[in-house]
Amino acid sequence: MADRAKMALRLPADMVSVMRQDIGGVAEQVISAVISEVPSYRDPFRGQMGRNIEIAVKVALNGFLDLASRREGIDAGDQIEDVLEAAYALGRGEARSGRSMDALAQAYRVGARVAWREMSDAAVSTGLDSPTLARMAELVFAYIDELSDASVSGHADELASSGRLRQRRLDRLAVRLVEGAPEAELVAAAERADWEPPTALTAVVLPEARVRSLRGRLESRTLQLTEDSASLDLAEGHLLLLVPTPGVRARAALLRVLPDAEAVVGPARPWTAARTSYLRALQAHRLGLTGDTDRHLARLVVGADTEALDDLRARVLAPLADVSATTRDKLTDTLRAWLLHQGRREDAAAALFVHPQTVRYRMGQLRERYGERLTDPEFVRDAIVALG
Repeated sequence: MADRAKMALRLPADMVSVMRQDIGGVAEQVISAVISEVPSYRDPFRGQMGRNIEIAVKVALNGFLDLASRREGIDAGDQIEDVLEAAYALGRGEARSGRSMDALAQAYRVGARVAWREMSDAAVSTGLDSPTLARMAELVFAYIDELSDASVSGHADELASSGRLRQRRLDRLAVRLVEGAPEAELVAAAERADWEPPTALTAVVLPEARVRSLRGRLESRTLQLTEDSASLDLAEGHLLLLVPTPGVRARAALLRVLPDAEAVVGPARPWTAARTSYLRALQAHRLGLTGDTDRHLARLVVGADTEALDDLRARVLAPLADVSATTRDKLTDTLRAWLLHQGRREDAAAALFVHPQTVRYRMGQLRERYGERLTDPEFVRDAIVALG
């Protein structure tokens, strides 16, 4: 009520006494009407909860009579503080029960109508004059509005609080998935977060700036991690998504949605093994690869141990150590092209943009330095891995 002090009625004490005597009957009428007219409350109003609500209705009605019988100019804030607290708690309870404010708002309207009908009958029977009766009606509905506003606040606060709590639990679940926690622990974390596990998850590394525009096109159970929520070792401005992909079609649909030049998409893995998808996507991200990691399997295998790759390359190129840098680069490129094109001189020349005779000449130099190793299967394998 915006200005309670201006809404004093100063109802006669004997009239208030009569009304208080019938509070129980009015409360019963209110509850009966709510059960009849608001289907959502038919079951909740039964049993112990129904008795608790009956007490709350009586407290609200007594609070109104306190408000209506005070002296003019005196704020009744202290008098109805407990009632407003109860209305606030009622709104929070509705949110915890998963109900919207619609049912409660309807219950308030029904309650106000019934309470006014019963109380106005009592007021008229004791001789209340028409102007005061009109002001009493105004006060009844203003009072109900204030109780309703308190419940709305409680409902909103509970939703915000529970929403923040659930988001924290979802964040913790995502972190535990990336860390590779035991399955039993992951199942428990999913239950706490009220998150229904999919059959599989796919890890996606994506620039943070692109997530907002894509979020609405991703499955609603998608989990998101940033450097703030876990140590991901991603490039600055990037984050990780764990996207439900229950089948081949779901992953294909995900690939169509994501920007191929920016996103790194790991393999689909059982949801409790999402860490393996994350590690694959992370490795590709570090190597500067984008798109579907299934297209880069060979490069991912080769790049798994960069120091080992460097050592292998140095061993393969050891026979060229004593030539100039320029000659070494030309011979290295020629050896790579020769191996990849399986000795086809014209194809190697086309790949190098040189004349086939140039390839012939350079291969002569390479044979002088490598000898029979150029036909040794193990050396050919090592050279392709090191130079490919």
